[in-house]
Amino acid sequence: MKVNIRKISEETGFSMSTVSNALNRKKGVNKETAEKILKVAEELGYRVDEEITKIRFVIFRRNGLIIDDSTFHPSVIEGVEHQAKLMGYETVFCYVDIHDPDYQEQLYDILSDMQSAVVLLGTEMLEEDYEPYAGAKNRIILLDGRCDKYAFDSVLVNDMDAAAGAVEYLVEKGHTRIGYLRGEFRIQAFRSREAGYRQVMNQHGLPAKPEYTATVGTKIETAYQKMKEYLDHAKELPTAFFADTDVIAIGSMQAMKEYGYDIPGDISVIGFDNVAYGMVSDPPLSTVHVYKQELGARAVRELLSADRTDSKAKVKIQVCADFIERGSVKEITG
Repeated sequence: MKVNIRKISEETGFSMSTVSNALNRKKGVNKETAEKILKVAEELGYRVDEEITKIRFVIFRRNGLIIDDSTFHPSVIEGVEHQAKLMGYETVFCYVDIHDPDYQEQLYDILSDMQSAVVLLGTEMLEEDYEPYAGAKNRIILLDGRCDKYAFDSVLVNDMDAAAGAVEYLVEKGHTRIGYLRGEFRIQAFRSREAGYRQVMNQHGLPAKPEYTATVGTKIETAYQKMKEYLDHAKELPTAFFADTDVIAIGSMQAMKEYGYDIPGDISVIGFDNVAYGMVSDPPLSTVHVYKQELGARAVRELLSADRTDSKAKVKIQVCADFIERGSVKEITG
């Protein structure tokens, strides 16, 4: 028998007008009432009209240490907006800060809007941040984020393999003492890049000495300052560093140059992300190129794919990156 609003009203004890408002996510129904109605409707097999009319691009902010000054994310956003427009959808941008007093209310509005499909930028998200998003009523895809506990459709960079390729390049250039410029805010992407670094070091039997790891800030100014502190106490330096990001690499390079080190004459450096100003740094920075616009576009295409409508299987797509050789790496011979 077809489930209608009257049946849901009888089961919940709420008026038909309240049930109708809750099912259509209209204002005026408190959260607890709406959740009870939606739960009963789902149990009875009632299907709300789920026609998607817009894309919500949700930018999650934990502390802003990665996304606030990033030139990476505007390109990702551009990819999302362009692809959505091509497919006939408007894009609504939402910034959510986990420390905002009304954070939970913001999430409820976003994740219960059945006319929106959500692209969630998870760059700054930690494992414990994902739980409320796992219960989203609408369609959602995770972009540039990783979660082990909950399954999400997701699009991300192949960070581990890309980092391994960059470190392998240093080995091919004759470097055996390779250090790591480690971002102090340990987002999941950085953990994957560190795993790629350590994988190559282990494969070649090279020591990833603790004293070769400099933990620095994730903004240019904090990377610069923390690198100076590292150099104040360093007794031995590697011949090359792999950095979690270009921002970290450039800030650290400035500190090294101030301390009298030539790059790449004394120390080689490789970054990650291929931000625009890496091309004009001194020297131009060798880096890992991430297809930023394609990341955003691919997330939208996957989110709106007809194949995803009724599928319960979650899909994780990794977008490959390319190595860009510039002038910040010296070849060691002999």
